[in-house]
Amino acid sequence: MPHVIVKLQSGRSGQQKEKIAEEVTRAIMATANCTQDAVSVSIEDVEPSDWVEHVYKPDIVGKPGTLYKRPGYNPL
Repeated sequence: MPHVIVKLQSGRSGQQKEKIAEEVTRAIMATANCTQDAVSVSIEDVEPSDWVEHVYKPDIVGKPGTLYKRPGYNPL
């Protein structure tokens, strides 16, 4: 039962978020060998001014053991 949380800088439309959720669901189904009904996707908007404190530090720097794709930027 995968649940994926996607954190995005705010500004994406509802249509864009739906497309992201569809594509993430397809990827999870293909790689985790599960059905569409088993997957849920949540998208959280984050203001650009909050990104470092609310995402980069706690989720990227603070959880290196769970990070499987590192970003190509470093705002610190």
